[in-house]
Amino acid sequence: MHLQRIALLLIAAFVLSGCGYNAFQSKDEAVKAAWSEVINQYQRRADLVPNLVNTVKGYAEHEQSTLEAVTNARASVGKITLNADDLTDENKMKAFQQAQGELSSALSRLMAVSENYPNLKADGLFQNLQAQLEGTENRIAVARNRYITAIQDYNTFARSFPQNLTAMMFGYKAKANFTVDNEKAISTAPTVDFNKPAAQPAQPPAQPAH
Repeated sequence: MHLQRIALLLIAAFVLSGCGYNAFQSKDEAVKAAWSEVINQYQRRADLVPNLVNTVKGYAEHEQSTLEAVTNARASVGKITLNADDLTDENKMKAFQQAQGELSSALSRLMAVSENYPNLKADGLFQNLQAQLEGTENRIAVARNRYITAIQDYNTFARSFPQNLTAMMFGYKAKANFTVDNEKAISTAPTVDFNKPAAQPAQPPAQPAH
């Protein structure tokens, strides 16, 4: 009886392995690790915002609408949590993407505004924060790409036969990815040109010579 139980366990292990159960465990952990790094880098960026806003405010306080947009976008990001267990919910992912995209756009406008204030650009603290922000944006891009790759690998595996049968049996659902529209919104900064010449007043028509 004992030998039969061992044999059944061995057969079950072999069947599960052949249907991709063990691979699901590995790929699911890879997705969770990749998502954790995305969250860490987004949080790093959010942590920079208060000091960045306060530094800009010291030189450009009358840029109130831009400063408020960054502060409000940062607050919206803080209200949305998306952990690894929520990655199958596309609506939650879209809400997360929208909030992060709004913060990206607001920060782009803030950095564009800073170009109009030479004293601010020369401030050592601002330069340090700007460098940290640029580095963080690069790390966000790397983390997002790794997550996209992990998700594509996981979803392709889950939808292929016979792994799709294992997925249905054990509840492994396809996970949400970043959308193309979101990629465009984050990678496209607003265009602000402070060097555009002011409009010239219209000249009166020349009077005919008498």
